[in-house]
Amino acid sequence: MKKYDFDEIINRNGTGALKTDALEERFGSADLIPLWVADMDFRCCDPVVEALKKRCDEGIFGYSVTPECYLQSILNWLQTRHRWAVEKDWVSYIPGVVKGIAFAVMHFTRPSDKIIIQPPVYHPFRIVPTLHNRQLVLNPLIERNGHYTMDLEGLRRVIDSDCRLLILANPHNPIGITWDKKTLQELAKICAENNILVISDEIHSDLAIFGHEHIPFATVSKEAAQNSITLMAPSKTFNIAGIVSSYAIIPNQAIRESFYNFLKASELNEGTIFAYTATTAAYNAGGEWLRQMLEYVEGNIRFVDEYLKKNIPQIKAVLPQASFLLWLDCRELKLSQKNLVMLFKDRAGLALNDGEMFGTDGIGFMRMNVGSPRSILKKALNQLCAQIQK
Repeated sequence: MKKYDFDEIINRNGTGALKTDALEERFGSADLIPLWVADMDFRCCDPVVEALKKRCDEGIFGYSVTPECYLQSILNWLQTRHRWAVEKDWVSYIPGVVKGIAFAVMHFTRPSDKIIIQPPVYHPFRIVPTLHNRQLVLNPLIERNGHYTMDLEGLRRVIDSDCRLLILANPHNPIGITWDKKTLQELAKICAENNILVISDEIHSDLAIFGHEHIPFATVSKEAAQNSITLMAPSKTFNIAGIVSSYAIIPNQAIRESFYNFLKASELNEGTIFAYTATTAAYNAGGEWLRQMLEYVEGNIRFVDEYLKKNIPQIKAVLPQASFLLWLDCRELKLSQKNLVMLFKDRAGLALNDGEMFGTDGIGFMRMNVGSPRSILKKALNQLCAQIQK
């Protein structure tokens, strides 16, 4: 069994990587340690790399059908990892989870309709409906002493007859919550009763850590299965976002036929050779790499948490139950959000996600990507600590 080296530092500058090569444009400086976009700095697992090399060696990249082995790898993965028995006809390739959300907004809603989100939450949940001229309805999470819960009673209060969709982050991004079955069942009940379709973004589903378990929304009840579209991908799991390998799962036949015909009309359901190849290899042979990677990420999270407690107690890490993203509570620094961002970026030389981008409930917070070699995290924290001590 190979031992993967997650301490290896790989220089991504000049490779076209968004994480490094967009720093000047997004942050105003290229000389920052990039700990922002949800893209790990770990080399992909050998089975995926070898499968892609083999495909390249063939030298012909013509039109491709959807391979049977690709679909079967997804079904096997979902059954093995999440105990979800999915039928082949339920699955369709989509060119990205955010694009899948956009397609659902376009197809199932009209400009006068309302879409519910639960901030602080992944910013495209806000941006996509807004740019499509849909109205947002906010149902913020409840936070008490660093612990977040879903406000189900609040959800009942904000719903009206114009609400058509609810976009769910499961696991939650940026906080990393693996929602429990009872919460998801109650959410499904409320949405079904009010004819609100649930779009469940489960791109972080394979990244449950510290003994937590991801529960697919569609598995918690018949109501959930018959009133949802699940969006998944191996991209966050295996660090292959650039290959664009997402897919949708829809158990309800009427919703499935409606949505998949919409995708088919513009050939949005047709994947690329490399998406099929990488997904199949990852799901069939990437399990050991994933196990080692999650173990390393858990170590990184513990390292950051212990460092902050010892050296920067004014910043508290909200420990995630899933993913390599760390929600940092910086409110005890008593800085405005503008000055908080300046502390991290201009003084400490770090590129993190501004918590406010996830909604006003993110003011006082920053999101840190710990999917990097530990030595880089140590350097980043030392730079931050030095500036705070000043």
